[in-house]
Amino acid sequence: MKNLFKIIILSCLFLYSGYSLAQGEKDKVEAIRVNFISEQLKLTTNESEKFWPVYNEYMDKVKAVRKNLRQSYKKAPEELSDKEAEELYQLDLKSKQTEAELYKQYSEKIKVIIGAKKIVKLREAEEEFKRKVMKAIKDKDD
Repeated sequence: MKNLFKIIILSCLFLYSGYSLAQGEKDKVEAIRVNFISEQLKLTTNESEKFWPVYNEYMDKVKAVRKNLRQSYKKAPEELSDKEAEELYQLDLKSKQTEAELYKQYSEKIKVIIGAKKIVKLREAEEEFKRKVMKAIKDKDD
């Protein structure tokens, strides 16, 4: 259980914040991710040219929402006043709602480009990539 928690935390940092990687390493992981997702979805050249700019725009917006939330978590929960905890809780709810709205908005844009079946496959590919990254981190730690 301890290792699973460690893997999840490291993966979140690894995938979303970039703190654990130098820029060159982040670029390399990003290229691997793009290649993996493109292969899983079997994107045509035309689909790929239209899909990636929209998908990257979506991911940039999601990362910005998450970064804003992460920056708000400066204190340990036990150090927060009731008012600060309530504000942080409300920000967390708003962030999740914003992410859901972004998902809906961009899924519609992406559906026009690649179709509904490939959107379903996209979610599977994203999860599979995360699992592979987590496994690589675990294997590296062992």
